[in-house]
Amino acid sequence: MEVESLIKRGRKFDQVIDGASRVFMAEGFEGASVDTIAREAGVSKATLYSYFPDKKLLFIEVAQREITRQASLIAEIDHDGLSAREVLTQIGTNLATLLMSKFGISVYRVVIAEAGRFPEIGQQFYCQGPCVTVDRMMAFFKHAEDRGELKVEDPHLAAHQFAELCKADCFFEVLLGIKSSVSAEDIKRVVDSAVEMFLTRYGTAA
Repeated sequence: MEVESLIKRGRKFDQVIDGASRVFMAEGFEGASVDTIAREAGVSKATLYSYFPDKKLLFIEVAQREITRQASLIAEIDHDGLSAREVLTQIGTNLATLLMSKFGISVYRVVIAEAGRFPEIGQQFYCQGPCVTVDRMMAFFKHAEDRGELKVEDPHLAAHQFAELCKADCFFEVLLGIKSSVSAEDIKRVVDSAVEMFLTRYGTAA
């Protein structure tokens, strides 16, 4: 059975999504109760369950929307006004901040846990999140190549490499509960190193 067939839409659907987004972003999946979500959304639990019979389905709907929104932020960076280093730093910071946030970690855990039962969850997550981010990075690489700042032989691989570099050291520690959170200073340390390594490999500066 497909996930979409389990979700019902109605007059207060967007209201439920908006309220759930605020709660999930603040509390993550595990910390968000259905009572809190219903109260934040201004609906009854019965109304919430009539749209989403499972909290995981509601979380996945919220996660897909937020991941798409975050991925689109990359497209809004003014490439013309910034150097390749500055653009990569912004991309890396946005990406690492999302991935290692309480919400981002919850998304990863739930998607991995549910992809076996609902394969389309993994497919949608990949297409709406990582694929969008990779496509936007590839477009930036082309722009930077035209300006003579980068030389990237395999843009698709390079985009994935950069994303993985931005997760180094911290991501799995948070994912596995070794650390409860990652500081802005840690993110800056990881991203600055990722940018340096990427430019060493793909930058054209002498």
